[in-house]
Amino acid sequence: ASAQTPYICIPRSSRLSDMAGAVRVARRGSSSLTSLVCVAAAFCALQGAPWSSKSEPSSLTLVAAGEGAPAESAFVTKVFAAAAQGATAAFVAAILSAICEPLVNRLLVKRMTVSQAYAEITFKLVSNFFLTTFPTNMLKFPVFEMINMSLSFTSLAGSVRGIVNGFLFCTIMLPVTNYRFRKSMGWEIKPALLYQAYIPTVARDIVYGWARGVVGAVLADQMAPDTFTAKSIVFGITIWAACIISSPCNEWRGYTLQPPDK
Repeated sequence: ASAQTPYICIPRSSRLSDMAGAVRVARRGSSSLTSLVCVAAAFCALQGAPWSSKSEPSSLTLVAAGEGAPAESAFVTKVFAAAAQGATAAFVAAILSAICEPLVNRLLVKRMTVSQAYAEITFKLVSNFFLTTFPTNMLKFPVFEMINMSLSFTSLAGSVRGIVNGFLFCTIMLPVTNYRFRKSMGWEIKPALLYQAYIPTVARDIVYGWARGVVGAVLADQMAPDTFTAKSIVFGITIWAACIISSPCNEWRGYTLQPPDK
């Protein structure tokens, strides 16, 4: 950090107040470098990485090698932060999915009753399936958040970004999704079927992405969250609403994945 310390040239005619202002500028430059490092942490990933640069006094000449990070540096930082956010969510979701997903898939595809599906769920099945949900979530969640954050640097509207995000995410990650689905059902993994049910799945992800963009914008405008807790609540409501809105397409996907005898 000491090698990056900005050098400040102060004219001989400056008063002591100018010198104090220069010291404050130097401290501000140092703190901006520290902020860039801290953004890499998962906690900072949840809150974003904004910082502001104020104009420097005109009487000072500031020479700083690392001052004023370029736009592409902010892009990489925010994409990395989004990936860290997705990885954190992936771990929590993997635990929940290992318990709920085998049950839901039996209801959706095998058309069992709740009691019939629950009777097939065992601790061994759940613990073994966690070994599938965790690594696949570590692929799916960060990829979705990275695509979403990358598109935020474009001029596309939120709803349009959601549509593009859903299309790209499904096209890239559908083999992982179908691999995980077949593992949860105990079915044979066939490479030829890894893109099975592409149309209903891409429709579901496009609707989800669109709904997430629209609902998120509306809630942000109406609730104007300004704290971490408020932003987390808005984010949770947004995801919940997007899942409900896209659920008909998920039913369509489940119908498509049913065995021929169903």
